[in-house]
Amino acid sequence: MMFRTIPFAVAVALTATPVLAQETTQPAAPATADAARDALAKKEGEGDQSALLKQTLTAVDKQYSLIRRGQMSLTYDLSYSYVGEDRIVTDIANGNATLFNIENNNSHTVTNTFSADYGVLNNLTANLTLPLISRYADTAARSGMSNSLGDIGVGARWQPFEAHRDTPNLTLISSVRLPTGRSPFKIIAGSGEATGSGVGALTMGLNVNKIVDPVALFGSLNYTVSAPAKDLWQINGSRILTRVQPGGSFGFGMGFAYALSYGISTTVSFQEAISAGSKLRFADGLEAKTHMQTSGILNLGLGYRISPKTTINFSVGIGVTPDSPNMVVGMNLPLSF
Repeated sequence: MMFRTIPFAVAVALTATPVLAQETTQPAAPATADAARDALAKKEGEGDQSALLKQTLTAVDKQYSLIRRGQMSLTYDLSYSYVGEDRIVTDIANGNATLFNIENNNSHTVTNTFSADYGVLNNLTANLTLPLISRYADTAARSGMSNSLGDIGVGARWQPFEAHRDTPNLTLISSVRLPTGRSPFKIIAGSGEATGSGVGALTMGLNVNKIVDPVALFGSLNYTVSAPAKDLWQINGSRILTRVQPGGSFGFGMGFAYALSYGISTTVSFQEAISAGSKLRFADGLEAKTHMQTSGILNLGLGYRISPKTTINFSVGIGVTPDSPNMVVGMNLPLSF
């Protein structure tokens, strides 16, 4: 159950402070209906809750919003994620286990992402994302840090139907991920950490949102296919990895944003991605397949409007499945003031 705080005004009669003897004390003017309405009304520049909710949706996922034709917007995102796990490392040769070790792996990742959006049409927005990644990993065998460009993303958002206040807004999305980061399939042991996926990928999906002041409901569906990583020569135990075909990934999300006031909003959302196993091929002809992975994250967010055009958003994500990051902390700041 959610409770909404309603501002109220109370008129208090004040007794005039005594002044010099030659001055005449003036009685306080009685409160009027117009004065009460002015006290209850929102102040200039506060905007409305619908605008705040739209900005909050943009912070949750930019793919829920469009911009007008010819306009451009810039956004900065800062996120930190932590992954801690115990991994069993095995190597099987000739049917016998030749290596069995339990490793404690800890990974800390800081991602600085700069996004640019451009309105191609009033209902079509193109976007470009540029991530800069710093990753520190600590395992039983080694520890190291890498600073590098991540995977650049290029995408578009299209709204096929005109948006109306009383109907849900539908947005179709598409994006291409370019393998510009350090590939995990080409990292030599001890040379640093991967900052990219190593393969290109195409994502298609749709987002739906509806504002029911002071609440905005939203949901999404998407599917991602990845290109194979070919011509590899990575030592993996006693074998050499030569090819990887990542499996497809299906994702969905849902949540709501709630305007507590004209300057504060909160969000609660859940995101899950289900990825099919990847096919591996080794130089000696052996082929193997990894298990399916499921990643689910519960996100809690807070938006604070510092000006009529600028809202800073903070979020905390908690992993709820074994394949998820343990924790994700983020901040979203528009750079177009």
